[in-house]
Amino acid sequence: MKLARFHTREDGRSRLGRVDDGRVTDLSGVPGVGTSMRALLPRLPRMRAVIEASGGPRHDLPDVILDAPIDDPQKYLAIGMNYKAHAEEARAAGIAVPVNQLWFNKQVSCIVGPHADIVKPVVSDQLDYEIELGVVIGARCRDVAPPDARSVIAGYLVTNDVSVRDWLVQRSPTFTLGKSFDTHGPMGPWLTTADEVSDPHGLRMRLTVNGEERQNWTTDDMIHRIEDQIAELTTVMTLMPGDVIATGTPAGIGAPTRNWLRPGDVVRAEIDGLGAIENRVVAAA
Repeated sequence: MKLARFHTREDGRSRLGRVDDGRVTDLSGVPGVGTSMRALLPRLPRMRAVIEASGGPRHDLPDVILDAPIDDPQKYLAIGMNYKAHAEEARAAGIAVPVNQLWFNKQVSCIVGPHADIVKPVVSDQLDYEIELGVVIGARCRDVAPPDARSVIAGYLVTNDVSVRDWLVQRSPTFTLGKSFDTHGPMGPWLTTADEVSDPHGLRMRLTVNGEERQNWTTDDMIHRIEDQIAELTTVMTLMPGDVIATGTPAGIGAPTRNWLRPGDVVRAEIDGLGAIENRVVAAA
């Protein structure tokens, strides 16, 4: 099942919907669904049947505006250099490759929808892209063993871990500032529930800029698998429904060639079975 947050052009009120066959079914009339994906996730297993059977108003996808599937997670966590080829790319550029899992926060205020603009900040010209498979947590969890990790995943989505490289490396001793500029967390286009993804480590991911392919890799190149990522994080903290985990980017980022994003560029990120997000880069007002 694919679940979206959307609003119509006539009504800016966000609501939840079920996506199938190029249309979105408005779930506003289903008791208990509400308007928050984060609030729905703990109830989703017991409400699934009624949501799948709902026959509310339907809209063609081009006629609505898709919002970020999760707009208010408590945490947006991301792992650095988690693909073998990307780690070698970084090593060749003189960047130390970590031995252990390298985690950082993207502040949740960076999150925008799957077709929202990415704003290039005035303070930097080093704006970069990173396609990543996003994992959305579905249940409150702590100390999760790797074999049990799939049971706490609600679903998956496409993310672009937009990065401001000089603020990432030079301006701050941690990654947080360079990863958290407003609009630098586009995600979507919807939440694909975990049962529709038989193997999250067997997905093809592609990113293009103005139609030119920059990244084309598969998720089987991860150094630390998703189960190990969840086990590591829950050793330290409680993960909550709606928390988002970005699981790493493959080779092909702009930093090694200094091929930075510019206003007017259109960045499209697509993962097989999960859909695509497409965002235009604009100059700061």
